[in-house]
Amino acid sequence: MSTPARVVLIGANGHGRTHRATIAAGQAAGILTLTGVAEPQPLHPDPPLPSGVPVFHDHRELLAATAPEVAVICTPPHTHLAIATDALAAGCDLLLEKPPVVTLAEHVRLLAAVRRSGRACQVGFQALGSAALTRLLAAVSRGELGTVTGLATLASWRREDAYYERAPWAGRQRVAGRRGLDGALVNPLAHAVMQTFAVASAAGAGEPARLEAERYRVRPIETDDTAFARVTFRSGLRMTASVTLAGEDFLPGEVIVAATRGRAVLEYPTDRLALPADPRMREVPGRVDLLTNLIAHRRSPADVPLLAPLARTAGFTAFAEALTDPDGPRPSMLDGDLVTSAGEPPQRVRVIRGINALLRRTADTGALPSELGVAWATRPRSTALRQPAGNARGEAVAN
Repeated sequence: MSTPARVVLIGANGHGRTHRATIAAGQAAGILTLTGVAEPQPLHPDPPLPSGVPVFHDHRELLAATAPEVAVICTPPHTHLAIATDALAAGCDLLLEKPPVVTLAEHVRLLAAVRRSGRACQVGFQALGSAALTRLLAAVSRGELGTVTGLATLASWRREDAYYERAPWAGRQRVAGRRGLDGALVNPLAHAVMQTFAVASAAGAGEPARLEAERYRVRPIETDDTAFARVTFRSGLRMTASVTLAGEDFLPGEVIVAATRGRAVLEYPTDRLALPADPRMREVPGRVDLLTNLIAHRRSPADVPLLAPLARTAGFTAFAEALTDPDGPRPSMLDGDLVTSAGEPPQRVRVIRGINALLRRTADTGALPSELGVAWATRPRSTALRQPAGNARGEAVAN
């Protein structure tokens, strides 16, 4: 049996607690050993760390003291580039939480650092390990659906006031003078976008080329909690994303594929899938854990490809950068009779009347709210999406 990989966790509170549980499962399975944790705040006691695991305030002290082979990075997005670069220099392979970085220029710099180091970088889009997605991608690439004519994704979630108080960067466009990255489509529902981009790739759509977006908020935050985006790929294929964190009935999240031989729907959080040949929603069980995949890739890179390599997420980074431009207009505020509240802060939730029907309508038509005559809708912002290209040395550069 192979020697367990020496793993460290940088950022162990918040979502980092989920990584602590995953690492504990990997340690129990004998594939890894947790050798240290870096967390600048007092460590949440649950789940407990194994006895004797040291906790550091600074990630650089952790890297110097523990000689790790794999670093799991779960820190605020605007800190990812610097920490990931330090971990690569220390000889680590990376599991880097999504979103990987906040701009395409940072993506290019990190990708070049990964290639120079000879290490691997997996991005935490864990839904890319779904067997249901794998089945859908195979159906698209093999032509089972015919020609893909349109893509959509939608979700209706709720977040309490406390969600925007969980960290200094939550709901912010800039943090301590630096660009932040938050919003419904680039953080909690980023998986919906990434899954749909994966389907577009399987359909041969090429890179995302243009973004049209309408962004809204129901609280005094800087980012959006409700967003509608339409992406046009280089082939001309279009994808519409319609999501809210101020929803009515809960819609866990769907990826919808319209094609000449029928319609496919993937409910990505539950791994339920419907295909034209079997239109009932059926669970397709099985998910490959991204840390397990990364460790298997370390041992046999030719036989075990990464499920979410950094290069695969370039289109998402271009999308996120354009959508959340901190120098652009703030998302429009929705209030008055349109928005209702339930509960008291910090557990208060806010709900947009009629939002679920609108999400479904935009997904079905490919139109944005302003194009459907919605009274409160604002004019969409249209942006050409930048993409990385290669230079003479084969390194990525932003174009």
